[in-house]
Amino acid sequence: MKSQLFTAFKLTFLCLLLFVVIYPLVLLGFAKLAPNQGKVKFIERQGKIVGAENVGQKFDQDRYFNSRPSAVNYNAAGSGGSNKGPSNPDYLKDVQARIDTFLVHNPGIKKSEIPSELVTASGSGLDPHLSPAGALIQVDRIALFRHISKEKLVQLVDAHTEKPLLGLFGPERVNILKLNLALDELK
Repeated sequence: MKSQLFTAFKLTFLCLLLFVVIYPLVLLGFAKLAPNQGKVKFIERQGKIVGAENVGQKFDQDRYFNSRPSAVNYNAAGSGGSNKGPSNPDYLKDVQARIDTFLVHNPGIKKSEIPSELVTASGSGLDPHLSPAGALIQVDRIALFRHISKEKLVQLVDAHTEKPLLGLFGPERVNILKLNLALDELK
């Protein structure tokens, strides 16, 4: 009995050491190698914080590039997806409502042309990025609303397209907050 108890204590101590000390330190080490060392980078304009580079924000006005929908209403205190499967009737209603809204604000676009990230929430609900296609499909609406040439907006999207990490990891993406801030700076 004593030998089993001693073995249990050793195993408990080993697990505590491994999962409470070593594992978090390894994750911290990887975070230090990530962009911004794994920390939120706030973006300021005229001395005020306007958002965080790594956290999505709601942009749904016609004058801006729309952001990706959020299942948590862009609440950074707790990220999460909707946990509804692709055949869930409530989920399908939400997606259809987003499609209908997008088509109303972007006439001339066919349903089949809408990139999925514009009508589906990300797993975290806080994704600040869209694909270049997700941004470019909105150019006609913004050009019409702001009286800016489409070519200038396409150049703006291209200038704000981030390449994959180390040229290998992840797809090309556009940070919508940075893109919209640059859009406001256009004359």
